[in-house]
Amino acid sequence: MMTQQAPDLRPKDLARHVVVITGASSGIGRATALEFGRRRASVVAAARNQAALQSVADEIDRLGGNAIPVVTDVSDFEQVADLASRAAERFGHINTWVNNAAVSTYGTVEQMDAAELHRVVEVNLMGEIYGMKAALPYLRESGGSIINVSSALGERAISLQAAYCAAKHGVVGFGEALRLELKAAGSPVQVVDVLPSSMNTPLFNHARSKLGVKPKPVGRIYEPQVAAEAIVAAAQRPVRQVYVGFAGRLLAVLQRISPRLTDWYMAGPGDAVAGQRTDRPDDGVDNLFTASTGPGRTTGDFGERSKSTSIYTRALAPHPAIVRTAMLTVAAMGVMALRRGRGRT
Repeated sequence: MMTQQAPDLRPKDLARHVVVITGASSGIGRATALEFGRRRASVVAAARNQAALQSVADEIDRLGGNAIPVVTDVSDFEQVADLASRAAERFGHINTWVNNAAVSTYGTVEQMDAAELHRVVEVNLMGEIYGMKAALPYLRESGGSIINVSSALGERAISLQAAYCAAKHGVVGFGEALRLELKAAGSPVQVVDVLPSSMNTPLFNHARSKLGVKPKPVGRIYEPQVAAEAIVAAAQRPVRQVYVGFAGRLLAVLQRISPRLTDWYMAGPGDAVAGQRTDRPDDGVDNLFTASTGPGRTTGDFGERSKSTSIYTRALAPHPAIVRTAMLTVAAMGVMALRRGRGRT
């Protein structure tokens, strides 16, 4: 039975642990691969950018881990199935599968082409579904975890990212159904949802933008290492859901209490549309249909605004019932105050 205890974030040797990570060339995936490497795990790093994969594999080897790069487009099930097969052949088993690969677009629904909308869902949703399906036969044998990197936007959508939000909602829904099936079958396989808040990753450099400028993360921003530590911890002690950063958790609570009021805040005081625009012209380069180039990197361009730790993720998550009650109480009080304020205007 899945425990509700929070992940143990203390360093632990994982020398016998085998993990497959998609989207490992940059951002959260790269940070996670390196964090597993620091703990001497065997890492199968997958993405489309061969040069970036090789650089992360080399760094993992220097850190004391063991890594192999496997070029993979997760929108192709045959490639994902081959990734699972190669991981098992190389290391004998798989303990953890991290579905993380993602692409992004920015623009209104009217601005996006049908092919662009399809591609986001194809990678961000079907890619994770393919990963779950490909990993299952191997995880059933050894026991282990499927960790699906969704998003706080998988609980509450935002403007200009309709396809991305839809895909991330779908990841949570598909994983929930799979979790129930595995439980009914008495399977040892665990399914974990990781829901990051806004992260300082290269995703915003790689996104296709219809805004005329480069996009940026909205609200509180966290460094990818915060997510990486949470993912590694969840691999050691699986939980149902892990929110990376308090901001994402608060957004989910507000959505649960009053979706309508959350709509009002995001369209008004929260200014979610303008809040996603930088003042940097868009260069027209993205990785929606073609792989990124270069050695890859973990962090993005928003380090001056980002937090390198999350007290919520590290310290408060060990008490989910207490945190949930406290947050619901505080959020309800905030909703009441906002409603009173609106009533006076």
